[in-house]
Amino acid sequence: MEKEDLRSTGLIGLDLALEGGIPRGSVIIVAGTPTDGLDLFGIQFWRGGEEETETSGSYLMIDDEPSEKMYDARKVMNIDMPAIAQGERVVLDSLSTIILRDGVGAALELIRELKKKARAEGSNILLLLYKGVHTREEEIRLTRAADGYIELLQRIAGSEVERMLGIFKMHGLNIPNQLVPYNILDDGLELSTTKRVV
Repeated sequence: MEKEDLRSTGLIGLDLALEGGIPRGSVIIVAGTPTDGLDLFGIQFWRGGEEETETSGSYLMIDDEPSEKMYDARKVMNIDMPAIAQGERVVLDSLSTIILRDGVGAALELIRELKKKARAEGSNILLLLYKGVHTREEEIRLTRAADGYIELLQRIAGSEVERMLGIFKMHGLNIPNQLVPYNILDDGLELSTTKRVV
């Protein structure tokens, strides 16, 4: 895929792993837990990285009180979500709330509508999904419906927390075979930008 067909994720290490970014016009699920930095990932994507001072999209907050410049989507009906998903970078926080509120069928229908919008406008829509809340069957159906699937993983190793990011699906791109280590900082996630040569 040509570089002009890709959009930066806002995370330098992830862009390197994807050889430039995510395909424009795609809907990506990012899964993790609240302690994995899932919300920080969403905010970094929405802002477009450190070099951006203004957002070029919308952050639809369903789960909590919206922060500055976020859209309060707590009372928005699913059918109206695509209309308020404006700009190049859209984050829906979270798909999990829609599933718990309206069922997985409603979430799958919303993904279909958001994919149409993303393709028509060349935008990217990030859907945050909280792990451990849904059945394995629901997660499989959601992953199949989306254009991409990224997962934040963590484990305890002795006295340390090891955090890794996995890219498990990305239509139109060759995905890396390795997990990318990351750290959670005050202002977001920092991914490793080095590759091991064997």
